[in-house]
Amino acid sequence: MPDDLAVTPDEALDQAQHLLDAGRPFHAHEVLEAAWKAAPDDERELWRGLAQLAVGLTHARRGNTDGAARLLDRAALRIATFADSRPYNIDIDGLIDFARAGGVGTPRLRQ
Repeated sequence: MPDDLAVTPDEALDQAQHLLDAGRPFHAHEVLEAAWKAAPDDERELWRGLAQLAVGLTHARRGNTDGAARLLDRAALRIATFADSRPYNIDIDGLIDFARAGGVGTPRLRQ
């Protein structure tokens, strides 16, 4: 993943979902992190939470359950602050449930 990856929010969500579906959560994290770095100030915590969710899933799949739990908890807290606005049709409730369930399965980023 290039360090200077530039994607729109919709592109980031589509690419990240494709990578998650392909079993590549760390790569999805990289895409979401690029979106986080480019996001306007009022969206940064959303993208940071999404990136943490993907890297938390990475830790879960590698057997680091403690690290995964910490990252997934932080991700859920960050993502939850956007429950009222639901930007980009992101499935806020579903992602919170996914994170609180310990990252089992593959998350769906959008409704």
